[in-house]
Amino acid sequence: MNDKTDEKPDEHDLAINLAAPRSTRRQFLKGLTTGTVAIGALAQSGCAPAIPPLKTRGATNTTTVCPFCGVGCGQVVSTRAGKVIHIEGDPDHPISEGTLCSKGAAGIQVVNNSRRLQKVLYRKPNGAAWEEKSWDWALERIAARIKETRDKTFKTTIDGRVVNRTEAIACLGGSALDNEEAYLLVKLMRAIGLVYVEHQARL
Repeated sequence: MNDKTDEKPDEHDLAINLAAPRSTRRQFLKGLTTGTVAIGALAQSGCAPAIPPLKTRGATNTTTVCPFCGVGCGQVVSTRAGKVIHIEGDPDHPISEGTLCSKGAAGIQVVNNSRRLQKVLYRKPNGAAWEEKSWDWALERIAARIKETRDKTFKTTIDGRVVNRTEAIACLGGSALDNEEAYLLVKLMRAIGLVYVEHQARL
């Protein structure tokens, strides 16, 4: 008994196999690319757009500095009708070059947040309840308290040396301040006579 595996292939079958066209790898990849491009063209020519429109189209873009830390990464804030709709990294910023950390990338959640305080809250000394106040009231009260404290604690001389300072007030700058704002803040605090001036980015 002869095994089927020992049978020789028919000459007719060999002729058909040799005559059948065989595609090379290059031809296969070329055909695959052509089919992909054709499908993409058909998808874009359909009723619905294949790529959704940008949500920042028609918005006003404003550059700013990320307020979270002292690195000072640049951000582009997109606004429409007075509302922030998007925040992304500024590609033209010399420090971050368009990159943002997770906190900076989620900065829009700080702006559009129902729990964000938008009014001045004041609690009287030894009080238990918070009261809503206007910004005009708050700024005038802050200025009055600074002047009152400065007048009570201001020293002109110590051990015969002119100092012109107060040690009862301190200033802590925020990381959201850029170089120009920090410069003006320090000039103002030194003019008042403050000695203890620090910055949040160093803490």
